[in-house]
Amino acid sequence: MTLRSLAADVPVQPDADEARRWLVEELAKPEYRTEPSLLQRFLDWLLGLFDGAPTIDLGGPLTAVLVVVVVLLVAGIAYWVAGPVRLSRRATSSAVVHDDDARTAAEMRAAADAAASRADWATATLERFRAVVRSLEERAVLDARPGRTAWEAAEAAGERVPDVADGLARGAHLFDDVAYGKAAVGPEADAFLRALDERTLATRPALRAELAHSAPTSGGGDA
Repeated sequence: MTLRSLAADVPVQPDADEARRWLVEELAKPEYRTEPSLLQRFLDWLLGLFDGAPTIDLGGPLTAVLVVVVVLLVAGIAYWVAGPVRLSRRATSSAVVHDDDARTAAEMRAAADAAASRADWATATLERFRAVVRSLEERAVLDARPGRTAWEAAEAAGERVPDVADGLARGAHLFDDVAYGKAAVGPEADAFLRALDERTLATRPALRAELAHSAPTSGGGDA
């Protein structure tokens, strides 16, 4: 809807109840439902301006423009406040294992199998990679840390199980593609992660002492 078309649809002389109804209908849209305290206080104040207000009679076009300006102002503030909220929700959704997820790796594998059986490849991909990460935690390859991202898990685990480091990186990429809605996945993604899970289970993690011994030394040379 353009400013011109909105102005053309606005009555010439909206009274206080009509103006309030326009704002309520606009603010009822889903994009304004983040309900942060700052935004809610502003909206309460704005709607209060119409309580007991006299009939607005500023001349047809001018009235329409004022109503449009108010609506755009509300939309702009809502977007400004809701933007960080959406980003925060997206970041939470991309965590491999959420804070309240106490399932075992076996339970996550079962959830992935159930999703795959109904061709829900997106859920199967997420649950299968979660099972890989939870299995690494159960084996003490990774410290149990809910909320870590897929890439954090892949990078940390790749140092301990270098034989599957590349597979973990690809698995993290698949997980993020699904979590962020970047790409659709199919049965091949589930098959890859299923094989990665099996390879990871069969791989002996490098001991921390071995990693320290294999790390290059700086400034060393023959005497």
